[in-house]
Formats: sequence, C-alpha cells, structure tokens
Amino acid sequence: MGLQSTRRQAVWSLLAMSALATQARAVQPDEDDEDAVPNTFISPCGQPFRASQGAPYPVADWFKAADKNADGKLDHAEFVADAAAFFTVLDANGDGVLNHHEVAVYEQRIAPEILGARIRTSAIGARLWLAQLARPGSIDPGGDQSSDDGDKKLPLDESQQGAAPYNLLGEPEPVLAADLDLNGVITRKNYLKLADMHFQTLDTGSRGYLTLATLPKTQVQTLLERSRPKKRRS
Repeated sequence: MGLQSTRRQAVWSLLAMSALATQARAVQPDEDDEDAVPNTFISPCGQPFRASQGAPYPVADWFKAADKNADGKLDHAEFVADAAAFFTVLDANGDGVLNHHEVAVYEQRIAPEILGARIRTSAIGARLWLAQLARPGSIDPGGDQSSDDGDKKLPLDESQQGAAPYNLLGEPEPVLAADLDLNGVITRKNYLKLADMHFQTLDTGSRGYLTLATLPKTQVQTLLERSRPKKRRS
C-alpha cells in the first residue's frame, strides 16, 4: 500500500509540476506583446488549455480531447468522464476527496490564472508573470477594456473573477465550486454531480449532447475574436 501510494504521489507530482509545460506544446507567442489577451480556455471541470496568440481558441482542444469517439458530439457520458479523469489528476492521495493542499496545488501550479497569473507558452516551456499595469486599450481579467485615462496600476486579479473570463459557465474557481455541501470538502461524488449539472446547463436544446459550434463563448474568446483583424472581402 505504501509503495502504491508513493508511486501515485510521484505520478501526480509530475503531472502537476509539468502541467504548464505540457500545455505549451511547442507554441510560439509574440514575445513583444505583453498586454495581449491570454489565449486560454478553462474547461467546465477546471482543466486549463492554452494556445499561442493567433492560434484557434483552445476550447476546440478541450472538446477534441473529451470527445473520445470523435463524432463531433460530446455526450453526457463523455462530459462526465472528462471531469472524472481530471479529478483523478487532482486527487494526489487517491482518497476520493480534494483537500486544502490539493486545491492549492491546482490553483498555484495547474491553473494559476485563478489567482491572477497569466501563462506565456513557448517551445521550451512556460513562464508565469503578473500584469502590474492595465494600459489604455488593454484587458483586465474581468474582460472589460480599461479606460483611456492614462496608465493605472491594477493587479491582474483585481476583478476577483479568477477563472470566470476563461470558462463557459463564469465560475471564478471551478474546482471549489464542487463544494456543494459548503463544508470545505470536495468529494469525487460532488465533483461529478457538478459536472452533470454543468452538462444540463450547457445542453440548452436538451439533445443529450453538445457540439463545439453551439457552446457559449467565454469572455476571453469574444475579446480575442474582436481584436483579430477582419478578413477583407475580395
């Protein structure tokens, strides 16, 4: 039992510590654009997906990974299975409950956007930084354009929206949202129950499946689309 636990801890540590580099996947950002809106998506279960500036919004990466039979439809079973797989990653000791330390590792190492950090992906890894200024025309984490009244110091997480601008359901902390009993305990049962609730919310047509085209857009996705130059008609 001790050996199994040690092995599980080792695997979990590697997953958590390398999460940022894994998400990088050899993408090249514009190193000069410090104020660019992060091309980041955080899935309904809380898993971050990141891409370089100019690349398609990574909601498509999440959908493709969760759609196991690749039929272009994400059904209820696949949706919940996606959440279950990520819970296993987060549950370091395999006890079926996410404790304070496991949640802290999630927020600080796996999805630091929740705490106001932004991720820059590159071919050699990933780098974190905190935006100290919201310059005219830049975007704060709440998805609002800053005023043109001049430079103003704004911590990146001042809006207190955390992951909300990056996900489909506007949840500031998608993992803690699974504390359905409000007792500080996140069980696997409640985590998957929340996944079921999320599916029902997103399945607006009650079809029993989701498609990429019918998913709502995150605040960040909308901002990215607005900021990209429109193609000229020939």
